[in-house]
Amino acid sequence: MEPETKRLKTESEDVSSDRGLTEGDVGITEYLSPELMGFRGILKQRYTDFLVNEVLPDGSVLHLTDLGLADKRDRRRERRELAREAADNEEKEEKEKEKKVPEPTEEQRTELVELLGAETYEQVVGLFSTGTKLMTEQSYESKDARTRLHQLLREAFCSRLETRTDPENRFVITLATDPGKGVRRRGEKLDKTHMGPVQDYVHFVLYKENKETMEVANLLSKFLRIPPKTISYAGTKDRRGVTVQKLSVSKIKVERLNGLNKTLRGVRLGSFEYSPTPLKLGELAGNEFLITIREVDLMGAATIDDRLDDVVDRAMDSLRTHGFINYYGMQRFGTFSVSTHTVGKYVLNSDWKQVVDLILSEQELVLPESVEARKLWAETRDAAKTLELMPRKCVAEQAVLKALAKDPTGYLNAVMQIPRNLRVMYAHAYQSYVWNAVASERIRRFGTAIVVGDLVIDDNASVKSNSNSDDNDDLEEDLKEVQFTRARPVTQDEVESGSKTIFDVVLPSPGFDVVYPDNELADVYKTLMSNDGIDHTNMKRNIKEFSLAGSYRYLISKPGNVEWWIKKYDDPTDQLVKTDLDLLTGGNTPEERISDGIENGKKTAIVLKLQLGTSQYATMALREVMKVDTSRRGETCEVRKSKNSPK
Repeated sequence: MEPETKRLKTESEDVSSDRGLTEGDVGITEYLSPELMGFRGILKQRYTDFLVNEVLPDGSVLHLTDLGLADKRDRRRERRELAREAADNEEKEEKEKEKKVPEPTEEQRTELVELLGAETYEQVVGLFSTGTKLMTEQSYESKDARTRLHQLLREAFCSRLETRTDPENRFVITLATDPGKGVRRRGEKLDKTHMGPVQDYVHFVLYKENKETMEVANLLSKFLRIPPKTISYAGTKDRRGVTVQKLSVSKIKVERLNGLNKTLRGVRLGSFEYSPTPLKLGELAGNEFLITIREVDLMGAATIDDRLDDVVDRAMDSLRTHGFINYYGMQRFGTFSVSTHTVGKYVLNSDWKQVVDLILSEQELVLPESVEARKLWAETRDAAKTLELMPRKCVAEQAVLKALAKDPTGYLNAVMQIPRNLRVMYAHAYQSYVWNAVASERIRRFGTAIVVGDLVIDDNASVKSNSNSDDNDDLEEDLKEVQFTRARPVTQDEVESGSKTIFDVVLPSPGFDVVYPDNELADVYKTLMSNDGIDHTNMKRNIKEFSLAGSYRYLISKPGNVEWWIKKYDDPTDQLVKTDLDLLTGGNTPEERISDGIENGKKTAIVLKLQLGTSQYATMALREVMKVDTSRRGETCEVRKSKNSPK
């Protein structure tokens, strides 16, 4: 594996130094516990500070439990040992069988006596002592009778007798020479790695460091020389972290997959198993996070009476009890100065020229390699020359420029040349922005009290599939949670009885197949979107992929299994939590995963463990307890003053 670099890289080094978008730009403004003090610290200083393990549908947490298959020599040695062990076991079993005569059930005995006669039946039983051959005097002319007797003798005596018929249809009965022979089905292939019968798909665990899921999937596709679509996964994982997730691949030998462990850096494949079906997107219950926050302190907001451990305990207790506002996180809106939701606004207004201008625009926060190309476009609007300077990694920009080089005014066609997963992201990001902004307004107006007209999922309504269901890998998991459901307004009786709580409340992302809250929040949707030139009740478009059905998302998320530890350390490179790979290679137990730290260390860190459902953002949970702007990833997050903090 690639060793951890000693240099402390921040995410912002991938782009320019400008901070770009802030949370307020995308509708993230409120807290559930504004009265509690936050604290400042460094998020993701090292990628090993952010560990993510998928939670499987059965609730268990997925871990890397092996380092893949052994090499060929070790496997040959293992096969020889297994063969010897199997032979020894078989010999022991045979000896045990010789000592014990199978006992047919009373029903089987009665039927056998009826077919064979009592004397012949006793001779059959005697074969286990004499080992001789027995031929019946009776002939069996009926095919059904012969078939039934073959079957009955096999079942009653546990396949330890072999039967055949002679030309006169008399039965010849002997002891079986190999009772286990013929167990494998005809045509069934056995895998050389002792994983059982070969099936259409191989499922495996992917451990990756500082790499995106799509990036690794493309690498696997390249090295295995297979189409990317043959690789599937339950959910995508971000780059900045160490993550463990399940993948599946079709029509591939396990040995080929295992061989990549010697080639790929920062990646491990293990826990291989065959399956008749592929892994499907969304086939998980959520994710478990183990997050290290470094250089934690209260400077800038604390009074002399404030203690760090007290502040942290109160914040974490509140998170565990009350949860956090279930905002779409900053990664939903891109890393450039121009947010994806801003582009999405013009997509939904069918202003294709403005969409192109925004994608190619000069910005303070973009990939440095693209600055010169953007400047040339602004000065000349020469698509062909700009294309020569635009980096290939700028996929959307490249696609647009190639189209414009052929047709300088074909803006719609240029947008449609952007890969589908990218172009639909713009419209969905606008939906996410509206959801965030309405969620903030909902908390500002009503706090955590449930009110008449709030929406809850209608458990009695029949499930209805949206007519334009999202099939984009990057978005389906995010929208899956309550996408194909119906919602209804909360009644006065439910408010008064307390039968529904704030944890039941959902808000719609705007679309043509949702209902809006039956209270003043409906006007918030209307005003917010009409200011952008969009009618919230008319979300259908001539281009199907921009015709948005909408979905429902819970307003509040309450994480599970929340635990935290305060640790002291000295060196910024001190690793306070062991990864799955560390545990395997170091021979450590899961109980030894979290370091004891240094008793008198000069720096303080918090290690936070929690579980979240699909489409819920750990950064938004961190924002709630720290009271920070998570758009400043990789930097020291300054404390925001709470209501009780000194001015």
